Amino acid sequence: MRTLRAIWKLLRGLWHVLVGMWTIYVRFPQFNAEQREMRVQAWALQFLALWDIHLKVLGQPVSNGPALIVANHISWLDISVIHAARHCRFVSKSDIRDWPLVGMLATGAGTLYIERTSRKDALRMVKDMADAMKNGDVVAVFPEGTTSDGRDVLPFHANLIQSAIQAEAPVQPMSLQFLDAHSGEPSFAPCYIGDDTLLGSIWRTLTAPRITAVVRFGDLQWAQGRDRRAWSHDLREEVIRLRDARH
Repeated sequence: MRTLRAIWKLLRGLWHVLVGMWTIYVRFPQFNAEQREMRVQAWALQFLALWDIHLKVLGQPVSNGPALIVANHISWLDISVIHAARHCRFVSKSDIRDWPLVGMLATGAGTLYIERTSRKDALRMVKDMADAMKNGDVVAVFPEGTTSDGRDVLPFHANLIQSAIQAEAPVQPMSLQFLDAHSGEPSFAPCYIGDDTLLGSIWRTLTAPRITAVVRFGDLQWAQGRDRRAWSHDLREEVIRLRDARH
């Protein structure tokens, strides 16, 4: 029975992705920026509901840009969860742009792409992020640079934090957890690390007991004279504190 339910959720999710692609191709050219953001957030909320993932948002997301959101990174599911909580423009590795279906959705949602192995491209991305924030956007990054299982938060790479300094924008730390909805214990089903495959992680998520995605937003921070490395260290400590806070 669990397998049949998982197949049904998978089919509904694929249909939802196709509807999202149609919306991007056909409807997005007619929408203004605010309408696009609302559609992306609504799409993400519906996607989580179709896969029986409950979203729990704690704290208050930043209401307007310019701002940079920094979060820990666990799963391919993170972007949809965060979009459901608060629309933002993500910074993602460039190869996601070429992923079937997912790449189109990410591009339609305003994702900024970076070649993570290129120092020159990192400098370009800092400028692009700063420009986006100066234009009033809320941009989001995963400063760990890769996923973990959520039990620890990897060291933050400081390079992209420079964008907030250049834009004179605040940073909002945010923590992300996946919990078993019944026991409240961490759920590792959505993890996407090591030898995990994307399909394997998706199937684990679909067949797992109901999952609660917990998003906790912290208070806005300004640089206040800190350089990117010192600020990055402090932001990581705050993300850990948020993750470990009692719900």
